[in-house]
Amino acid sequence: MKRLQHASFILPLIVAAFSAYSEEEQDWGIAAMYRSASIPFDTSSHDSIVSTLVPMMFFAGDHFYIDGLEGGLFLFNDENSQWRASAIARMRFVDIPKSVQNSFEGDRIDIGGQIHYNFNDNWQAEVEFMTDDEFQFHSNYRISTHYELGNLELSPSLTFRYKDADFNSEYYAFKTLTKESISSGIDASLRLKARYLVTSNLYLLGETSVTRLDNAAYNSQLVEDRYQGEVFLGFGFFNEKRKQRKPSISNHPYLRIAHGWATPSNMGDIFNFDREKDEYNNQLTSLFYGHPLTDELFGFPLDIYLTPGLVHHWSSEVQSSSTEYVLAIKAYYTFDWPTQWRFGMAEGMSYIDNITYIEGNEMDEKGYTPSNLMNYLDFSFDVNLGDLFKQKNWGNMWVGYSLHHRSSIFEKASQFGRIKGGSNYNTIYFQYEF
Repeated sequence: MKRLQHASFILPLIVAAFSAYSEEEQDWGIAAMYRSASIPFDTSSHDSIVSTLVPMMFFAGDHFYIDGLEGGLFLFNDENSQWRASAIARMRFVDIPKSVQNSFEGDRIDIGGQIHYNFNDNWQAEVEFMTDDEFQFHSNYRISTHYELGNLELSPSLTFRYKDADFNSEYYAFKTLTKESISSGIDASLRLKARYLVTSNLYLLGETSVTRLDNAAYNSQLVEDRYQGEVFLGFGFFNEKRKQRKPSISNHPYLRIAHGWATPSNMGDIFNFDREKDEYNNQLTSLFYGHPLTDELFGFPLDIYLTPGLVHHWSSEVQSSSTEYVLAIKAYYTFDWPTQWRFGMAEGMSYIDNITYIEGNEMDEKGYTPSNLMNYLDFSFDVNLGDLFKQKNWGNMWVGYSLHHRSSIFEKASQFGRIKGGSNYNTIYFQYEF
Protein backbone atom coordinates (compact mmCIF):
# COMPACT_ATOMS: atom_id res chain seq x y z
CA MET A 1 0.00 0.00 0.00
CA LYS A 2 1.08 3.55 -0.60
CA ARG A 3 0.55 6.38 1.89
CA LEU A 4 -1.23 9.59 0.88
CA GLN A 5 1.16 11.60 -1.29
CA HIS A 6 -0.21 15.11 -0.76
CA ALA A 7 -1.62 17.27 2.04
CA SER A 8 -3.32 20.03 0.09
CA PHE A 9 -6.38 19.63 2.34
CA ILE A 10 -4.40 21.40 5.12
CA LEU A 11 -3.98 24.60 3.09
CA PRO A 12 -7.64 25.69 3.33
CA LEU A 13 -7.43 25.29 7.12
CA ILE A 14 -4.48 27.70 7.22
CA VAL A 15 -6.22 30.22 4.99
CA ALA A 16 -9.46 29.97 6.99
CA ALA A 17 -7.64 30.58 10.27
CA PHE A 18 -6.58 34.06 9.16
CA SER A 19 -10.21 35.11 8.65
CA ALA A 20 -11.68 33.37 11.71
CA TYR A 21 -10.27 35.42 14.61
CA SER A 22 -12.62 36.33 17.43
CA GLU A 23 -11.67 37.94 20.74
CA GLU A 24 -13.80 35.48 22.71
CA GLU A 25 -12.55 32.20 24.15
CA GLN A 26 -12.70 29.41 21.58
CA ASP A 27 -14.10 25.88 21.64
CA TRP A 28 -10.97 23.70 21.71
CA GLY A 29 -9.31 20.59 23.12
CA ILE A 30 -6.23 18.40 23.01
CA ALA A 31 -6.10 14.72 23.95
CA ALA A 32 -4.07 11.53 23.98
CA MET A 33 -5.90 8.28 23.21
CA TYR A 34 -4.76 4.67 23.18
CA ARG A 35 -6.51 2.63 20.50
CA SER A 36 -6.80 -1.17 20.37
CA ALA A 37 -8.57 -3.05 17.58
CA SER A 38 -9.06 -6.66 16.64
CA ILE A 39 -7.54 -7.78 13.34
CA PRO A 40 -10.15 -9.41 11.10
CA PHE A 41 -7.55 -11.17 8.95
CA ASP A 42 -5.98 -14.60 9.39
CA THR A 43 -2.81 -13.53 11.21
CA SER A 44 -1.37 -17.04 11.81
CA SER A 45 1.54 -16.54 14.18
CA HIS A 46 1.00 -12.78 14.52
CA ASP A 47 -1.04 -10.99 17.18
CA SER A 48 -4.80 -10.81 16.74
CA ILE A 49 -4.98 -7.29 18.25
CA VAL A 50 -3.13 -4.15 17.17
CA SER A 51 -2.74 -0.98 19.24
CA THR A 52 -1.60 2.58 18.61
CA LEU A 53 -1.15 5.85 20.49
CA VAL A 54 -3.23 8.64 18.92
CA PRO A 55 -2.68 12.34 19.78
CA MET A 56 -5.79 14.38 18.95
CA MET A 57 -6.75 18.03 18.53
CA PHE A 58 -10.20 19.62 18.70
CA PHE A 59 -11.42 23.01 17.49
CA ALA A 60 -14.82 24.35 16.48
CA GLY A 61 -14.70 27.59 14.51
CA ASP A 62 -16.98 29.51 12.20
CA HIS A 63 -15.20 28.36 9.06
CA PHE A 64 -13.54 25.04 9.90
CA TYR A 65 -13.28 22.41 12.61
CA ILE A 66 -10.97 19.70 13.93
CA ASP A 67 -12.54 16.74 15.71
CA GLY A 68 -9.89 14.20 16.70
CA LEU A 69 -9.26 12.08 13.61
CA GLU A 70 -11.32 14.36 11.38
CA GLY A 71 -11.07 17.93 10.11
CA GLY A 72 -13.22 19.93 7.76
CA LEU A 73 -14.01 23.20 6.02
CA PHE A 74 -17.60 24.42 6.17
CA LEU A 75 -19.04 25.02 2.72
CA PHE A 76 -22.45 25.90 4.14
CA ASN A 77 -23.00 26.47 7.85
CA ASP A 78 -25.94 28.78 8.54
CA GLU A 79 -26.82 28.76 12.27
CA ASN A 80 -30.48 29.26 11.34
CA SER A 81 -30.51 26.15 9.16
CA GLN A 82 -30.68 22.48 10.10
CA TRP A 83 -28.30 21.69 7.23
CA ARG A 84 -24.52 21.87 7.02
CA ALA A 85 -22.15 20.94 4.18
CA SER A 86 -18.39 20.42 4.62
CA ALA A 87 -15.27 19.32 2.80
CA ILE A 88 -13.58 16.85 5.15
CA ALA A 89 -10.45 14.77 5.69
CA ARG A 90 -10.31 11.80 8.07
CA MET A 91 -7.71 9.33 9.31
CA ARG A 92 -8.66 5.71 8.64
CA PHE A 93 -6.84 2.84 10.35
CA VAL A 94 -5.96 -0.31 8.42
CA ASP A 95 -5.69 -2.98 11.09
CA ILE A 96 -2.93 -5.43 10.27
CA PRO A 97 -0.23 -6.86 12.60
CA LYS A 98 2.10 -4.11 13.82
CA SER A 99 5.19 -6.02 12.66
CA VAL A 100 4.20 -5.37 9.03
CA GLN A 101 2.62 -1.92 9.40
CA ASN A 102 5.77 0.01 8.55
CA SER A 103 6.42 -1.85 5.30
CA PHE A 104 2.74 -1.73 4.20
CA GLU A 105 2.10 1.86 5.36
CA GLY A 106 -1.52 0.94 5.80
CA ASP A 107 -3.19 3.85 7.62
CA ARG A 108 -4.74 6.40 5.29
CA ILE A 109 -6.17 9.89 5.14
CA ASP A 110 -9.39 9.95 3.13
CA ILE A 111 -10.86 13.14 1.72
CA GLY A 112 -14.37 13.96 0.57
CA GLY A 113 -17.61 15.76 1.38
CA GLN A 114 -20.17 15.56 4.17
CA ILE A 115 -23.80 16.67 4.44
CA HIS A 116 -25.04 17.02 8.02
CA TYR A 117 -28.67 17.38 9.13
CA ASN A 118 -29.95 18.16 12.64
CA PHE A 119 -33.34 16.63 13.42
CA ASN A 120 -33.28 18.43 16.80
CA ASP A 121 -30.79 19.30 19.54
CA ASN A 122 -29.95 15.62 20.15
CA TRP A 123 -30.36 13.70 16.88
CA GLN A 124 -28.27 14.13 13.71
CA ALA A 125 -27.79 12.39 10.38
CA GLU A 126 -24.75 12.51 8.07
CA VAL A 127 -24.00 11.38 4.53
CA GLU A 128 -20.38 11.27 3.34
CA PHE A 129 -18.66 10.53 0.04
CA MET A 130 -14.97 9.70 0.51
CA THR A 131 -11.93 8.58 -1.46
CA ASP A 132 -8.34 7.65 -0.74
CA ASP A 133 -5.42 8.97 -2.80
CA GLU A 134 -5.91 6.21 -5.39
CA PHE A 135 -9.59 7.11 -5.95
CA GLN A 136 -10.96 4.03 -4.24
CA PHE A 137 -14.33 5.16 -2.97
CA HIS A 138 -16.57 4.58 -0.02
CA SER A 139 -19.59 6.41 1.38
CA ASN A 140 -21.00 6.60 4.91
CA TYR A 141 -24.60 6.92 6.07
CA ARG A 142 -24.77 7.71 9.78
CA ILE A 143 -27.36 8.52 12.42
CA SER A 144 -26.25 9.65 15.89
CA THR A 145 -27.49 11.19 19.10
CA HIS A 146 -26.02 12.91 22.14
CA TYR A 147 -26.91 12.79 25.84
CA GLU A 148 -25.55 14.63 28.87
CA LEU A 149 -25.93 12.92 32.26
CA GLY A 150 -24.30 15.27 34.74
CA ASN A 151 -20.55 15.08 34.14
CA LEU A 152 -20.95 12.25 31.64
CA GLU A 153 -21.58 12.78 27.90
CA LEU A 154 -22.62 9.87 25.67
CA SER A 155 -22.78 9.84 21.85
CA PRO A 156 -24.01 6.59 20.25
CA SER A 157 -24.14 6.24 16.45
CA LEU A 158 -24.93 3.72 13.73
CA THR A 159 -23.07 3.86 10.38
CA PHE A 160 -23.59 1.94 7.17
CA ARG A 161 -20.60 2.12 4.82
CA TYR A 162 -20.77 1.34 1.12
CA LYS A 163 -17.37 0.33 -0.34
CA ASP A 164 -16.81 0.04 -4.06
CA ALA A 165 -15.09 -3.03 -5.49
CA ASP A 166 -11.68 -1.33 -5.74
CA PHE A 167 -11.84 -0.22 -2.09
CA ASN A 168 -12.92 -3.66 -0.88
CA SER A 169 -10.26 -5.39 -2.97
CA GLU A 170 -7.51 -3.08 -1.71
CA TYR A 171 -8.27 -3.11 2.01
CA TYR A 172 -9.87 -6.52 2.57
CA ALA A 173 -8.43 -8.75 -0.17
CA PHE A 174 -5.04 -6.96 -0.45
CA LYS A 175 -5.27 -7.33 -4.20
CA THR A 176 -1.69 -6.22 -4.91
CA LEU A 177 -0.41 -9.21 -2.91
CA THR A 178 -3.04 -11.88 -3.40
CA LYS A 179 -4.26 -10.91 -6.92
CA GLU A 180 -7.78 -11.49 -5.58
CA SER A 181 -10.53 -9.07 -6.61
CA ILE A 182 -13.77 -8.91 -4.66
CA SER A 183 -17.04 -7.08 -5.25
CA SER A 184 -18.46 -4.03 -3.51
CA GLY A 185 -20.27 -4.33 -0.18
CA ILE A 186 -21.95 -2.59 2.74
CA ASP A 187 -20.69 -3.03 6.29
CA ALA A 188 -22.29 -1.70 9.48
CA SER A 189 -20.73 -0.14 12.60
CA LEU A 190 -22.27 0.55 15.99
CA ARG A 191 -20.24 3.10 17.99
CA LEU A 192 -20.40 4.71 21.43
CA LYS A 193 -18.32 7.74 22.44
CA ALA A 194 -18.07 8.87 26.07
CA ARG A 195 -16.55 11.91 27.78
CA TYR A 196 -16.42 12.39 31.56
CA LEU A 197 -15.51 15.63 33.32
CA VAL A 198 -13.05 14.89 36.14
CA THR A 199 -12.30 18.45 37.23
CA SER A 200 -11.91 21.86 35.62
CA ASN A 201 -10.42 21.28 32.13
CA LEU A 202 -9.55 17.58 32.59
CA TYR A 203 -11.73 14.91 30.96
CA LEU A 204 -11.55 11.15 30.63
CA LEU A 205 -12.35 9.88 27.13
CA GLY A 206 -13.56 6.56 25.83
CA GLU A 207 -14.93 5.10 22.63
CA THR A 208 -15.86 1.62 21.45
CA SER A 209 -17.32 0.17 18.28
CA VAL A 210 -18.14 -3.11 16.60
CA THR A 211 -18.22 -3.53 12.80
CA ARG A 212 -19.93 -6.30 10.85
CA LEU A 213 -18.22 -6.93 7.52
CA ASP A 214 -20.15 -7.44 4.31
CA ASN A 215 -20.19 -10.83 2.57
CA ALA A 216 -17.68 -9.84 -0.12
CA ALA A 217 -15.07 -8.78 2.45
CA TYR A 218 -15.78 -11.67 4.82
CA ASN A 219 -15.44 -14.29 2.07
CA SER A 220 -12.08 -12.99 0.81
CA GLN A 221 -9.04 -15.24 1.20
CA LEU A 222 -7.41 -13.29 4.04
CA VAL A 223 -10.38 -12.38 6.24
CA GLU A 224 -11.09 -14.71 9.15
CA ASP A 225 -13.59 -12.83 11.35
CA ARG A 226 -16.81 -11.18 10.27
CA TYR A 227 -16.88 -8.86 13.30
CA GLN A 228 -14.19 -6.37 14.23
CA GLY A 229 -14.00 -4.53 17.58
CA GLU A 230 -12.28 -1.27 18.46
CA VAL A 231 -11.64 0.58 21.74
CA PHE A 232 -10.19 4.05 22.49
CA LEU A 233 -9.20 5.12 26.02
CA GLY A 234 -7.49 8.32 27.07
CA PHE A 235 -7.71 11.78 28.56
CA GLY A 236 -7.86 15.32 27.29
CA PHE A 237 -8.02 19.01 28.13
CA PHE A 238 -11.09 20.93 26.94
CA ASN A 239 -13.13 24.02 27.78
CA GLU A 240 -14.60 23.74 31.26
CA LYS A 241 -18.26 22.87 30.69
CA ARG A 242 -19.44 24.42 33.96
CA LYS A 243 -18.17 27.86 32.90
CA GLN A 244 -19.39 30.16 30.18
CA ARG A 245 -16.77 30.98 27.60
CA LYS A 246 -14.99 34.27 28.20
CA PRO A 247 -16.27 37.08 25.95
CA SER A 248 -12.71 38.40 25.71
CA ILE A 249 -9.26 36.86 26.22
CA SER A 250 -5.92 38.59 26.69
CA ASN A 251 -3.82 36.88 24.01
CA HIS A 252 -3.83 38.02 20.40
CA PRO A 253 -3.10 36.48 16.98
CA TYR A 254 0.50 36.31 15.86
CA LEU A 255 2.73 35.62 12.90
CA ARG A 256 6.03 33.86 13.48
CA ILE A 257 8.81 33.59 10.89
CA ALA A 258 11.74 31.29 11.65
CA HIS A 259 14.87 29.95 10.02
CA GLY A 260 16.58 26.78 11.15
CA TRP A 261 19.40 24.33 10.65
CA ALA A 262 19.17 20.56 10.71
CA THR A 263 21.01 18.47 13.28
CA PRO A 264 21.45 14.69 13.52
CA SER A 265 21.38 15.04 17.34
CA ASN A 266 18.38 13.73 19.25
CA MET A 267 16.21 15.91 21.47
CA GLY A 268 17.96 14.93 24.69
CA ASP A 269 21.39 15.86 23.34
CA ILE A 270 20.08 19.17 22.00
CA PHE A 271 18.68 20.21 25.38
CA ASN A 272 21.98 19.18 27.00
CA PHE A 273 23.75 21.55 24.58
CA ASP A 274 25.52 18.61 22.95
CA ARG A 275 24.48 19.42 19.39
CA GLU A 276 26.05 17.95 16.29
CA LYS A 277 26.12 19.99 13.09
CA ASP A 278 24.59 18.56 9.92
CA GLU A 279 27.52 18.10 7.53
CA TYR A 280 25.39 19.17 4.55
CA ASN A 281 23.97 22.27 6.28
CA ASN A 282 20.34 21.50 5.41
CA GLN A 283 18.01 24.38 6.35
CA LEU A 284 14.34 25.35 6.60
CA THR A 285 12.29 28.53 6.75
CA SER A 286 8.84 28.52 8.37
CA LEU A 287 5.83 30.78 8.74
CA PHE A 288 3.30 30.09 11.52
CA TYR A 289 0.04 31.78 12.41
CA GLY A 290 -1.22 31.72 16.00
CA HIS A 291 -4.99 31.68 16.51
CA PRO A 292 -5.88 32.44 20.19
CA LEU A 293 -7.96 29.79 21.96
CA THR A 294 -7.83 30.71 25.64
CA ASP A 295 -5.58 32.45 28.17
CA GLU A 296 -5.84 29.98 31.05
CA LEU A 297 -5.84 26.28 31.91
CA PHE A 298 -6.96 25.04 35.36
CA GLY A 299 -7.08 28.72 36.31
CA PHE A 300 -3.35 29.01 35.57
CA PRO A 301 -2.25 31.77 33.14
CA LEU A 302 -1.37 29.98 29.89
CA ASP A 303 -1.79 31.48 26.44
CA ILE A 304 -3.01 28.68 24.19
CA TYR A 305 -3.18 28.87 20.38
CA LEU A 306 -4.13 26.83 17.37
CA THR A 307 -1.10 27.23 15.12
CA PRO A 308 -1.04 26.16 11.46
CA GLY A 309 2.25 26.57 9.62
CA LEU A 310 4.01 26.27 6.27
CA VAL A 311 7.63 25.16 6.19
CA HIS A 312 10.00 25.34 3.23
CA HIS A 313 12.96 22.95 3.28
CA TRP A 314 15.69 24.34 1.08
CA SER A 315 17.45 22.23 -1.53
CA SER A 316 21.04 21.16 -0.92
CA GLU A 317 23.58 18.81 -2.47
CA VAL A 318 21.77 15.84 -0.88
CA GLN A 319 18.09 16.84 -1.16
CA SER A 320 15.63 18.69 -3.32
CA SER A 321 13.38 21.35 -1.81
CA SER A 322 10.19 20.22 -0.08
CA THR A 323 7.16 21.67 1.68
CA GLU A 324 5.98 20.74 5.15
CA TYR A 325 2.48 21.44 6.49
CA VAL A 326 1.95 21.69 10.24
CA LEU A 327 -1.14 21.96 12.43
CA ALA A 328 -0.64 22.10 16.20
CA ILE A 329 -1.86 23.49 19.51
CA LYS A 330 0.71 25.58 21.37
CA ALA A 331 0.84 26.88 24.95
CA TYR A 332 2.98 29.77 26.27
CA TYR A 333 3.87 30.58 29.86
CA THR A 334 5.11 34.15 30.45
CA PHE A 335 7.25 35.32 33.38
CA ASP A 336 9.27 38.43 34.34
CA TRP A 337 13.02 38.17 35.02
CA PRO A 338 13.57 41.11 34.84
CA THR A 339 12.08 41.44 31.34
CA GLN A 340 9.24 39.32 29.92
CA TRP A 341 10.30 35.81 28.87
CA ARG A 342 8.18 32.92 27.62
CA PHE A 343 8.42 29.15 27.45
CA GLY A 344 6.34 27.52 24.74
CA MET A 345 5.41 23.98 23.74
CA ALA A 346 3.35 22.74 20.78
CA GLU A 347 1.88 19.34 19.94
CA GLY A 348 0.36 18.47 16.57
CA MET A 349 0.93 16.78 13.25
CA SER A 350 3.29 17.41 10.35
CA TYR A 351 3.08 16.30 6.73
CA ILE A 352 5.97 16.70 4.29
CA ASP A 353 5.69 16.11 0.56
CA ASN A 354 9.29 14.83 0.17
CA ILE A 355 11.28 13.19 2.96
CA THR A 356 14.29 15.31 3.88
CA TYR A 357 17.85 13.97 3.91
CA ILE A 358 18.27 14.28 7.68
CA GLU A 359 15.14 12.20 8.25
CA GLY A 360 15.55 9.74 5.38
CA ASN A 361 19.15 8.98 6.30
CA GLU A 362 18.15 8.03 9.86
CA MET A 363 15.32 5.82 8.58
CA ASP A 364 17.71 4.06 6.19
CA GLU A 365 20.18 3.39 9.02
CA LYS A 366 17.41 1.89 11.17
CA GLY A 367 15.80 -0.09 8.34
CA TYR A 368 12.46 1.77 8.37
CA THR A 369 10.25 2.92 5.54
CA PRO A 370 9.95 6.70 6.20
CA SER A 371 6.57 8.32 6.84
CA ASN A 372 5.40 11.59 5.29
CA LEU A 373 2.95 12.11 8.17
CA MET A 374 4.47 12.41 11.64
CA ASN A 375 3.86 13.80 15.09
CA TYR A 376 5.05 17.39 15.52
CA LEU A 377 6.58 19.04 18.59
CA ASP A 378 7.85 22.57 19.04
CA PHE A 379 9.74 23.81 22.10
CA SER A 380 10.49 27.52 22.29
CA PHE A 381 12.02 30.19 24.51
CA ASP A 382 11.78 33.88 23.68
CA VAL A 383 12.11 37.39 25.06
CA ASN A 384 9.94 40.48 24.60
CA LEU A 385 11.71 43.13 22.52
CA GLY A 386 9.79 46.01 24.10
CA ASP A 387 10.98 45.10 27.59
CA LEU A 388 14.49 44.25 26.43
CA PHE A 389 15.10 47.61 24.72
CA LYS A 390 12.72 49.72 26.84
CA GLN A 391 10.58 50.49 23.80
CA LYS A 392 6.87 50.45 24.67
CA ASN A 393 5.69 50.26 21.07
CA TRP A 394 7.73 47.06 20.58
CA GLY A 395 5.77 45.23 23.28
CA ASN A 396 4.04 43.01 20.69
CA MET A 397 7.34 41.67 19.29
CA TRP A 398 9.35 38.68 20.47
CA VAL A 399 12.57 36.97 19.38
CA GLY A 400 13.70 33.56 20.42
CA TYR A 401 14.79 29.98 19.81
CA SER A 402 12.63 26.99 18.92
CA LEU A 403 13.23 23.31 18.28
CA HIS A 404 11.31 22.07 15.22
CA HIS A 405 10.77 18.34 15.77
CA ARG A 406 9.13 15.55 13.72
CA SER A 407 8.91 12.04 15.16
CA SER A 408 6.72 8.96 15.36
CA ILE A 409 6.33 8.30 19.10
CA PHE A 410 8.81 5.43 19.48
CA GLU A 411 7.05 2.87 17.23
CA LYS A 412 3.79 3.35 19.21
CA ALA A 413 1.80 5.04 16.42
CA SER A 414 0.70 3.18 13.31
CA GLN A 415 -0.60 6.38 11.68
CA PHE A 416 2.95 7.78 11.79
CA GLY A 417 4.53 4.71 10.21
CA ARG A 418 5.28 2.61 13.32
CA ILE A 419 8.86 3.92 13.38
CA LYS A 420 11.32 5.37 15.88
CA GLY A 421 13.20 8.56 15.10
CA GLY A 422 12.61 11.62 12.97
CA SER A 423 14.29 14.98 12.49
CA ASN A 424 15.32 18.05 14.49
CA TYR A 425 16.02 21.63 13.45
CA ASN A 426 17.38 24.37 15.68
CA THR A 427 15.64 27.60 14.66
CA ILE A 428 15.64 31.28 15.54
CA TYR A 429 12.47 33.31 15.05
CA PHE A 430 10.75 36.66 15.15
CA GLN A 431 7.13 36.76 16.35
CA TYR A 432 4.71 39.65 15.84
CA GLU A 433 1.40 39.91 17.71
CA PHE A 434 -1.48 41.85 16.15
